Amino acid sequence: MSKLTKNQQAVIAKYDPHKLYTLSEACELVKDLTYTKFDSSVEISTNLGVDPRKANQMIRGVVTLPNGTGKVTRVLVLCTPDKEKEATEAGADYVGLDEYVEKIKGGWTDVDVIICTPSVMPKVGALGRVLGPRGLMPNPKTGTVTMDIAPAVQAVKAGKIDFKVDKTGIIHAAIGKVSFSAQQICENAAAFLNAVLKLKPQALKGTYMKSASICSTMSPGIKVDVKAFQVSGAEK
Repeated sequence: MSKLTKNQQAVIAKYDPHKLYTLSEACELVKDLTYTKFDSSVEISTNLGVDPRKANQMIRGVVTLPNGTGKVTRVLVLCTPDKEKEATEAGADYVGLDEYVEKIKGGWTDVDVIICTPSVMPKVGALGRVLGPRGLMPNPKTGTVTMDIAPAVQAVKAGKIDFKVDKTGIIHAAIGKVSFSAQQICENAAAFLNAVLKLKPQALKGTYMKSASICSTMSPGIKVDVKAFQVSGAEK
């Protein structure tokens, strides 16, 4: 058996892997358990009692984190010339159409979010094989296919994220940085959990949100007492 490092020993002293922590406790603890020299991302995962193979149980949504994500989000807007000025003034990092369509066909995907207008979707749709696997395909449901370019860009820059349940029934999302205060992390985590709770399918029987955990880039997962979170009325 390999010898534990000092950091690993410190984690064990502060953390009970079997305990269910309140959301606020977990957000305090994730800061204490992080020993990286860089500003680690804080992530939240929740296991849902849904069957993603059924269309009425495919959970997907968006949420604007009240304290942002803590990272610079690179936004590409694909639009016609009449919308380019609006996109640029709103803060988009890249704006255009044909030039970027060709770059994406060549494998370029050095962006975090792509927003487009409905009129250019035929051209964007042809990029599905490149954008789809990377989660970059614009979608009306997430507000990334819209005529209101400026508000869409500003929302993404301010901390809007989209989430989607995977084939195992789990949703993962980055909700901030370890440099955030525990309160900021907690507010972002609560906003995310609230957004997921609101998407509970009406026809679902049994437990919807089974469990949740919070971790940083190199910390263990801290189990969150989701029952206490829901009973507390935080989801309202």
